[in-house]
Amino acid sequence: MDLGLKGRWALVCASSKGLGRGCAEALAAEGVNLVLNARGAEALEATAAALRQAHPGLEVRCVAGDISQPAVQAAALAAAPQIDILVNNAGGPPPGDFRDWEREHWLAALEANMLTPIALIKAVVDGMAARGFGRVVNITSGAVKAPIDVLGLSNGARSGLTGFVAGLARQPRLAGANVTINNLLPGAFDTERLGKTMAASAERSGQALEQVRQQRAQGIPARRFGTAAEFGAVCAMLCSAQAGYLTGQNILLDGGAYPGTF
Repeated sequence: MDLGLKGRWALVCASSKGLGRGCAEALAAEGVNLVLNARGAEALEATAAALRQAHPGLEVRCVAGDISQPAVQAAALAAAPQIDILVNNAGGPPPGDFRDWEREHWLAALEANMLTPIALIKAVVDGMAARGFGRVVNITSGAVKAPIDVLGLSNGARSGLTGFVAGLARQPRLAGANVTINNLLPGAFDTERLGKTMAASAERSGQALEQVRQQRAQGIPARRFGTAAEFGAVCAMLCSAQAGYLTGQNILLDGGAYPGTF
């Protein structure tokens, strides 16, 4: 299916690796020009080079830096003639016990996982509405549906973003102008971040890493971890011309791990 995105421009945050890269690759395959952002310039340029090689006709531009910083946001937004698609993405805050977190820990989590996405949404949605097309996809977490006790910082910040989006997405001046805002909630995906988490778990438990991986995968009804490519494909679908009637939703990709009906 042609998703109707050829020639569009997308800003994809945290796109040098993992799920962000998966989204960038899927959008590039649909003919979308890209502005890529990540903190690490070397990995970002390597990803951009791979995308340019795979899709010679596309513009792929890089803005390295912490997207929570206003100067980096401004540079990323200015790197494209317009932003038709915004993919908000940021690594989650560290796990821990809420008794150990001070105010600055909460503020950092809110800045990265709630306030920065809102700032970027604010910067692009009115232009999208004026042009009659816009897609915003926020990569959040399956923990929004089923909170994880040690991820309190993430649970709180991402739930705040979810509540904000629920109201904003339903504003007629956006939804009525073919601007959609949805959240994509990953479960366990085979990324570098998951690998580090399982390596730490293996070290704590004294188990072999492969044993930890197998045990974790067996706890998922699909009996495997997701891939960045299939995550990206769903992201591209949400950005498609055909998805204009889908807005304000939380799409959970977790291989069936969440046990609830709703």
